[in-house]
Amino acid sequence: MCQSMCAAGTTSEHNRTFYADVPDLTECFQLSVLSWTPCIYLWLISPLYLFYLKRNNKGYIMMSLLNRVKTVFGFILWIVCWTDLFASFYEMKEKDIPLIYFITPLIVGMTMLLATFIIQFERLRGVQSSGVLFIFWTLSVLCAIVPFRSKIIHASTKGEIKDTLRFTTFYMYFGLTLAELILSCFNEKPPLFSSVVTDPNPCPESTAGFLSRLTFWWFTSLAIKGYKNPLETKDLWSLNKQDCSDTVVPELLREWEANHVEVSPEEVEVLLSDRKKSHQPSFLRALLRAFGPYFLIGSAFKLLQDLITFINPQLLRMLIEFTKEERVPSWWGFSLAFLMFCCALLQTLILHQHFQYCFVTGMRLRSAIIGAIYRKSLVITNEAKRSSTVGEVVNLMSVDAQRFMDLTTFLNMLWSSPLQIILALFFLWQTLGPSVLAGVAVMILLIPLNAVIAMKTRTYQVEQMQYKDARIKLMNEILNGMKVLKLYAWEVSFKEKVLQIRQKELNVLRKTAYLSALSTMAWTSAPFLVALTTFAVYVTVDKENVLDAEKAFVSLSLFNILRFPLNMLPQVISSLAQASVSLRRVQEFLSHDELNPDNVDRKPAPSDYAVTVVNGKFSWLKKDSPTLQNINVLVPQGSLLAVVGHVGCGKSSLVSALLGEMEKLEGHISIRGSVAYVPQQAWIQNATLRDNILFGKPYVEQKYRCVLEACALTPDLEVLPGGDQTEIGEKGINLSGGQRQRVSLARALYSEADVYLLDDPLSAVDAHVAKHIFDNVIGPEGALRGKTRILVTHGISFLPQVDNIMVLVDGMVSEMGSYQDLLKQNGAFADFLRNYSLEDIIEDAEAMKIISRGASLDKVLMDEEELFPDDALSNHTDMVDNEPAVNEARRQFMRQMSVMSNDVENPKTKSIRRRRCSERRHGDQQQEKKEAKGEKLIQAETTETGRVKFKVYWEYAKVVGPLLSIFICFLYASQSAAAIGANIWLSQWTNDARNNTIAHEKVHMRVGVYAALGITQGFLVMSSTFTLALGKIQAACKLHQSLLDNKFHTPQAFFDTTPIGRIINRFSKDIYVIDEALPYTVLMFLGTFFASLSTMIVIIFSTPIFAVVIVPLALIYFFVQRFYVATSRQLKRLESVSRSPIYSHFSESITGTSVIRAYGRNSAFVLMSDMKVDENQKSYYPGIVSNRWLGVRIEFIGNCIVLFAALFAVIGKESLNPSLVGLSVSYALQVTMSLNWMVRMTSDLESNIVAVERVKEYSETPPEAPWEVEDKKPPGDWPSEGNVEFVDYSVRYRAGLDLVLRNISLKVKGGEKIGIVGRTGAGKSSMTLCLFRLLEAAGGEITIDGVKIKEIGLHDLRSKLTIIPQEPVLFSGSLRMNLDPFEKYSDDDLWNALTLSHLHKFVSNQPAKLDLECSEGGENLSVGQRQLVCLARALLRKTRILILDEATAAIDLETDDLIQSTIRTQFEDCTIFTIAHRLNTIMDYTRFLVLDKGQVAEFDTPVNLITQKGIFYGMAKDAGLA
Repeated sequence: MCQSMCAAGTTSEHNRTFYADVPDLTECFQLSVLSWTPCIYLWLISPLYLFYLKRNNKGYIMMSLLNRVKTVFGFILWIVCWTDLFASFYEMKEKDIPLIYFITPLIVGMTMLLATFIIQFERLRGVQSSGVLFIFWTLSVLCAIVPFRSKIIHASTKGEIKDTLRFTTFYMYFGLTLAELILSCFNEKPPLFSSVVTDPNPCPESTAGFLSRLTFWWFTSLAIKGYKNPLETKDLWSLNKQDCSDTVVPELLREWEANHVEVSPEEVEVLLSDRKKSHQPSFLRALLRAFGPYFLIGSAFKLLQDLITFINPQLLRMLIEFTKEERVPSWWGFSLAFLMFCCALLQTLILHQHFQYCFVTGMRLRSAIIGAIYRKSLVITNEAKRSSTVGEVVNLMSVDAQRFMDLTTFLNMLWSSPLQIILALFFLWQTLGPSVLAGVAVMILLIPLNAVIAMKTRTYQVEQMQYKDARIKLMNEILNGMKVLKLYAWEVSFKEKVLQIRQKELNVLRKTAYLSALSTMAWTSAPFLVALTTFAVYVTVDKENVLDAEKAFVSLSLFNILRFPLNMLPQVISSLAQASVSLRRVQEFLSHDELNPDNVDRKPAPSDYAVTVVNGKFSWLKKDSPTLQNINVLVPQGSLLAVVGHVGCGKSSLVSALLGEMEKLEGHISIRGSVAYVPQQAWIQNATLRDNILFGKPYVEQKYRCVLEACALTPDLEVLPGGDQTEIGEKGINLSGGQRQRVSLARALYSEADVYLLDDPLSAVDAHVAKHIFDNVIGPEGALRGKTRILVTHGISFLPQVDNIMVLVDGMVSEMGSYQDLLKQNGAFADFLRNYSLEDIIEDAEAMKIISRGASLDKVLMDEEELFPDDALSNHTDMVDNEPAVNEARRQFMRQMSVMSNDVENPKTKSIRRRRCSERRHGDQQQEKKEAKGEKLIQAETTETGRVKFKVYWEYAKVVGPLLSIFICFLYASQSAAAIGANIWLSQWTNDARNNTIAHEKVHMRVGVYAALGITQGFLVMSSTFTLALGKIQAACKLHQSLLDNKFHTPQAFFDTTPIGRIINRFSKDIYVIDEALPYTVLMFLGTFFASLSTMIVIIFSTPIFAVVIVPLALIYFFVQRFYVATSRQLKRLESVSRSPIYSHFSESITGTSVIRAYGRNSAFVLMSDMKVDENQKSYYPGIVSNRWLGVRIEFIGNCIVLFAALFAVIGKESLNPSLVGLSVSYALQVTMSLNWMVRMTSDLESNIVAVERVKEYSETPPEAPWEVEDKKPPGDWPSEGNVEFVDYSVRYRAGLDLVLRNISLKVKGGEKIGIVGRTGAGKSSMTLCLFRLLEAAGGEITIDGVKIKEIGLHDLRSKLTIIPQEPVLFSGSLRMNLDPFEKYSDDDLWNALTLSHLHKFVSNQPAKLDLECSEGGENLSVGQRQLVCLARALLRKTRILILDEATAAIDLETDDLIQSTIRTQFEDCTIFTIAHRLNTIMDYTRFLVLDKGQVAEFDTPVNLITQKGIFYGMAKDAGLA
């Protein structure tokens, strides 16, 4: 075709092109192929590109100078081209012009117009830098270089210019295209109104030019910043809009919902039972539809890269041929070298684009999955909640989402590996013929081996995950209940349990390690074995076959290409298997039933009743028997309904049912208006006190002050370090129980709802505070008057003031009506009251008046006495409590820590002081101290900055064993030496090819030695991996052991100020890194380091001149590496620090779902979670890009090594034999990979070794006093008397804080019963902690029976004291284990203790009896029952000194009586210290200790104290006892 268009005589002259020393292309070729190539490219791609632009509009860019210049140049180019065209028409008249002179200018001119149109269209669509046009201009310039040179050569040889016009127009054309190319490297301004303009710290990627994106140059600014100073969060760029949670999560959920809907309702009706099971909506399909298209772009890049990979072996073949040939012009060699370089460069750029797409997909997947799981967890039913614990769901978010992310990187290998294998085999067949089949056979044999290893590894991994889950779950409980373990001296038993699980975990790890050693050997040796069998078969099959350099080294480079897909396939398959497990887990979780929003009818309708329940029947789980039945309740608007009943009769369940938290089996509930809810166990967020109260509502000063005043929080604010800006720790640990409850109440009050559901908010506070709250908030005169209130309560004193009372018995309403009506009916309620003396009821004059209006109470009680059987008591205590304490928000374990010492005025004035807030003028408020920014209780987690110190590596080497470490390095060096030996031997072998006879004689010797060297290498690989595995397990074992030992010996103060999540993180994430990630990194690092080293050695050995280039390349390498490592390490640290908040916020939300739902705050919490995920991705995304940035730069160095190795081979062609050229270039082709991985591994090593640093840090926290002091052991029967003496005793919580107890001196004789009373924060609980030495003295001492407790071991002390703590803590495990973890007592002892603690009936009704499984935190028992279990523990230990810390706060009065009577009879001769809320229960105690601001205010018998009319008298009067 070309010839027909060109004039005769301009046909191609082959020799002129290829064999001349100064080559040139024919004019016809230049005018046709070279001119048309860029045009064809642009016309082919423009329809697709214009369609894409039409769909994606980024906004409008103003016309800029740059844009004008580009457009003008485009028009000039069009004019220049068509000048040629018109010139041809003009010349037609004079002579015959070949057709090509018309066609080419026409096509090129049209193309220039198209390019100009695209320039403008891109501007209107907001494209700042165009890749399509950049490639077009590059092609145009490249194709114009040949004619550019040609024309100059012609002019200089002929001495004249033949065609002046075309000569001129061509150079104008060349100049303009070059100018366009340069201009297209610059960026336009961002479009108007785009986010880049509004964002304070936008990601430069969105505005980066095409070249910058291709080479990731836009990242350089961050790399430099990170190299100069360690990066901080503020340096990070905002996430791109399309990667944010609010974009990706809805996208995934949309697809997932669409998936759900696909079953038609009729089908379900027909085949309800089996059909429903079979149709599981597919989460995979949702993922593919949401993220597939973007991922496919990455796959396209991968395909391109795979194809380019195979060009280099062909070029190597040509290079080796070139070195063999004598009379070939040298420009051939140079162009081959440069072609190799260009190919490798192109491959690098394309590969990293592919990775970028894959990683971004992975990142979006993770965001989307975490978001979906979070949203789901806020709405799942209780049944679903039981099937997945908090830990498991956090695992879904962390581990499973991570697995998806890891998989996306390699997913393309699924089709790419087979493709690469097929192509490699095709080229190998061409080189070596059928002998290749021998190699293929070896590969096929290795596949089942790898598969078996992968399968086994996977089963081990599942097993290991189970142990890990169990260990973390146990650790979580231990850390939550650490205070209890310390009080009971139970650490040893629980430590044993952890170590047992850990031992199993390590055994599995050991097996996995051996397997991985095998598989490493298999994949390192695979390419070698394949090469060996192929070469051996090739030379032995046919005498004519001679192995020469070309065949050997081209085959080797193809075998090396094969190596990657062969290794990757099994890995991809196993990670696919893992991801499929994760997929199933996530799918199961997302398919859980959701709470039915229609359980409660919230539609506004005119009605006199705010809350209506008709024929309600409710259970916690669908399959369970109903917890509540026949519930009929009508609560009039604005009335106050009290719900009373025994422990476990379903009071809290009723509140949950009203919130829609229970399964509604039948009936109808409706609530008119908004709801506020105060749970029995206050749910406090880790935020400031003010945020906890506002709970998302806007701050209104006046209203806020009123709320604080009403909830008695104002005095507390004065003692909190930062006022209401004080940060409250996880689960509210730095507030006392009463304060938490009041904050929870304040939140409800501030929300100004219509209906208030109050689940026993008064039990956790002192009697006088309860009275204040009832009067000011709940009662008929309180702030909530006029609102509808449902109050669950145990406090009898308030009942006369409520509008209606509802009595629950065994989950049914036994009676309902006003106080008077119920007394008259003389049913369960009257009986309930009869058990209490009159003083309890006649609380103050108000109550008196109310009663006197009704019948005479005495009379009513007296008349009806005989109607009631004696056994009314026992039947309820032992009732099985079906309420799972979901509302108890995973029990804020034992974290009672009041940092307060309140000064509260005399209670008498307090109850009188009923000022309404409105009287308070704004003037007062100005004087209040300007809010100090809250002092942080929980310090931010420290992130190390800068390089990891050498000390940390040395620490790890020490734990592995220093000699072992050196030996491992030695093994790795030997294995590389063996590999080099084998390849040098191969190059010697190919030299034999010059002399056929020698070649045949030596064949067996050559094959034998080659095989021996290869097998040695395989053996060394295996032993090095094996030794490494031994070392890693030893290290993992030691590091975990020291961390665990230390944590059990750490003082309680550490646990109070460190979030549990942070400690758990050390036990899960960091130990995981030490177990698995770190050893793998070390293995890869050593492997790549020695591989890179051996490459350099081989190239220098072949072409010594190469040593010259090594220095500059090594310097560049070193710089890039330092920049990268500094930045990447810090990014990883930032990423891991920003990861914890996602999970802590998540577990916090799960524990408070009922509160979040009640207040309708779902969307706000979802938003918060999304923000935390995005914050984490903000540091993860630059981390991915830093890898790409590094990859492009390091591979460029690798490509330079290829270039120089080839160039020096061409230059030294005379002195080199072909086999050495083959050896050095085939090694150079491999080096890129090793260099890249080596930097990556250096960085991984630095970031993973941080885990050792973090574990070390927590293994070295200062321990508490020793558990046992041998020479100070107290006598066996100590304390026999029970005398306790405090001598001038002072104590503080932590160094730097004020004293909580000051100079306390008192003596208590054995057997005395001491009541400890005082306002919240007076130091009551601290007294008890001092006896157990959970707080160490700041001055003075305590002696028990003459023994100074500070001198003896902690276990000796704690095991001889007994405490019934304020918050009952149970551990998951059997009831037997909870009572007696050391198995010291017989079954009879246990049953006896249960009988005395009134649990006998409950436990004997359980099928498992003593082996009844307690769930996490004992949630399958009610709070009251848990308290009774704690009583049973005390009865078992029965020591001379007993401490009760508000032990009966969560129990109804009846059970309280039982406990008190048990204590009176069983601990008659013991010394008892009781901190009490309810004075009436302990008025018969010997003496009372009244604490005030940490000092002894009064200490005497109750009678004397009442006559003294001091603080105690005030409290007794408040409780109606004086």
